Amino acid sequence: MFVSQAYASVSVSEAERLKSVLTPMGGQREGNGRDIPPWRGGLTLPPVEYKEPGQHHPDPFPDDQPLFTVTAQNMNQYSNNLTEGQKEMFRTYPDTFKMPVYQTRRTAAAPEWVYENTYKNALRAELADGGNSLLYSYAGIPFPILSDNKNQAGVQAVWNHITRWRGTYLQLQASEVAVHQDGKFTPTTVEQQVEFNYYRQDKTIEELDNLLFYYLSVTKAPARLAGGAVLVHEPLNQANDARQAWGYNAGQRRVRRAPNLAYDTPIAAADGLRYADDTDIYNGSPDRYNWKLIDKREIYIPYNNYRLTSNEASYNDILRPGHLNPEYTRYEKHRVWVVEGTLKDGMRHVYSKRVFYIDEDTWSIAVADQYDMNGQLWRVSMAYIKTYYELPVTWTGMDVFHDLLDRRYHVQGLMNEEPEEIDYSNPPPGDRYFTPAELRRRGRR
Repeated sequence: MFVSQAYASVSVSEAERLKSVLTPMGGQREGNGRDIPPWRGGLTLPPVEYKEPGQHHPDPFPDDQPLFTVTAQNMNQYSNNLTEGQKEMFRTYPDTFKMPVYQTRRTAAAPEWVYENTYKNALRAELADGGNSLLYSYAGIPFPILSDNKNQAGVQAVWNHITRWRGTYLQLQASEVAVHQDGKFTPTTVEQQVEFNYYRQDKTIEELDNLLFYYLSVTKAPARLAGGAVLVHEPLNQANDARQAWGYNAGQRRVRRAPNLAYDTPIAAADGLRYADDTDIYNGSPDRYNWKLIDKREIYIPYNNYRLTSNEASYNDILRPGHLNPEYTRYEKHRVWVVEGTLKDGMRHVYSKRVFYIDEDTWSIAVADQYDMNGQLWRVSMAYIKTYYELPVTWTGMDVFHDLLDRRYHVQGLMNEEPEEIDYSNPPPGDRYFTPAELRRRGRR
């Protein structure tokens, strides 16, 4: 039973730890004395090669080389630092899947005002409606210091991921692909705009109007899908208001409500490899699962993946049968919160259990293991994290969703062959822009 005040805000003395032994986001400042260094503020300045917004990121660590590579043959040596899904990837692709492990660089960073709001949230944020509603939180991580109660802490960690810092307004054009067993793929290219209302500095908690973000996308290719568009109004608390979504059909030139774009609704462009709440590794209401914090572990997770997202690598370079080309990936040892979600009795979802490995420095789910209704490990998702040092913000460079049984995978967020990456430089267009009328106008262009 959730009693908001009892399981929410922390004392002032506890919150002060965010300025001393903890990072401003709630991670441990100190290293482990071996291969995880202390956090010293993250990566906040672009390298000199970075000249303008939207530019593909020059690698700030071009001379780094792998310390070692985890393979199917030596994985037992590193098993304590691998997720169950990663181990299954080695078993599924024993000859080709590899994890090059580099030195750990704690590059995670956010603007000072996000840190300040995270501190304030620690003192005021609460959960209600059985953990399905977030109250009194704005423009920062709601629960940087988790509850001592494992069940409370589990759903708090999920909310931290849902509301984590990803910028205020971003524009991009990216492709997503379903890669078949033989390695063949056809990109679907989409122009996207996202405004994170929750991080609007010109608003207050009272003015959020229960809105987390707006999302608008227009499909550019292939030709048969071009002109189709989607608009989403994402509520902060879906116990109070359901997600609102509209779709524009270019052939019919009509805008229609899409009432079921949630939970395990298949995403059309993903060829059955991604469900609605797989996007961003996890999104939407946490109400269908019982969440529990399992522990904190040191895990090899994708991090600082500048080479993978470089415009010097083509899609043919990085996409291989079964998985990404390991020559372009980078893994580092980081501390993660391990959170398990078990499907509630009477609730419906294709995943009976989800296990999230959440980066302590960003609250991004770096790896997710998903189990089918028979309790078998079925799907593994990985976010290839990097720091967008121009803002700064640390989150995914691309997300990859593996179906272990079907031996196919889906990649979302490919920008290597685009002229630009994400552009954070423009001011948010505001509430009146993200409307069904704008959806129709954009789809017709």
